[in-house]
Amino acid sequence: MRTTIHDLKAWKSEGRRFAMLTAYDFPTARILDQAGIPLLLVGDSVGRNVLGYANEIPVTMQDMLHHTRAVVRGTEHAMVVGDMPFLSYQVSVEEGVRNAGRLVKDGGAHAVKVEGPQYELIHRLVEIGIPVMAHVGLTPQSVYGLGGNRVQGRGEAAGTVLDQALLLEKAGAFAIVLEAIPAELGAEITSSLQIPTIGIGAGNGCDAQVLVVNDLLGLSERPPKLAKAYADLRGEITRAAKEFAEDVERGTFPDEEHSYT
Repeated sequence: MRTTIHDLKAWKSEGRRFAMLTAYDFPTARILDQAGIPLLLVGDSVGRNVLGYANEIPVTMQDMLHHTRAVVRGTEHAMVVGDMPFLSYQVSVEEGVRNAGRLVKDGGAHAVKVEGPQYELIHRLVEIGIPVMAHVGLTPQSVYGLGGNRVQGRGEAAGTVLDQALLLEKAGAFAIVLEAIPAELGAEITSSLQIPTIGIGAGNGCDAQVLVVNDLLGLSERPPKLAKAYADLRGEITRAAKEFAEDVERGTFPDEEHSYT
C-alpha cells in the first residue's frame, strides 16, 4: 500500500511521528522506499545537491519533471511530493494550476509543494484534486528577499508565521513544512493545526521531520546547522575511488574473478 494524505492525518491524531526525506533519482528513491520512509520529497534543492547551482532559484519545471519521474519509478510504497520551482506558480493562479498539473500528470507526483502564503492557489488545486503541501518560515525561493538563509519567526514575526500556517490549513493544505523557526514556535503551530507539521530546523515539537538526503548521508560539503549526518558516504566514496585507482595502477584490477574467460 502507498502512503496517502489520510495516513498522515491519522498519524497526527494518533501522535505517531514520521520521517520525510528528499530524493532526486531512481536508485536513492528505491533504497529509501525499501527502508520504509513513507514520504519522499523531490525538492527543488536538487539545484544545490545534484545540479551544482548556488541555490534553488535556477531550477526549472523540466528539471523537476525529470527528477520526479525518476523518483516515482523507484517507489512502491512512499508518497512522492514534487516541489514547484521558482516562478512556476507565483505569477498567476492559472499558471500554478497548469504547472502543478504537469507535475502530477506528466511527472507522476502524488502531491505538490508550494512555498509561502499561496492561499488562492492551494484552494484551487485542492478543489481540482491535487493535494498540496505548504511551506512557511524560511522559504528558499525567497532567499534574496529574506536577505539570506536566516531564521524566521522570531519576536513579533512569530504571529505572522502562525497566522500563515492557520490560513494555509484553511485553504486545504494536507501538511505544512516549517523551516528554520524557533522550536517554541514550531511546537505552537503544531498544536494549533489539525494537519501534520514537518519540521526542518523547527524543533522536535513537530509531527514529522525532513532532511535533505545528501545531508543525511554525509555527502554535503558544507551541511547546514539544522542537518545531521547519519553516515559518511563522502568519506566512503573517496576511499573507494582511491582504492580503485590504486588497484588499476598496480594492475590488480581486473583480476580473474572480475574477467570473462
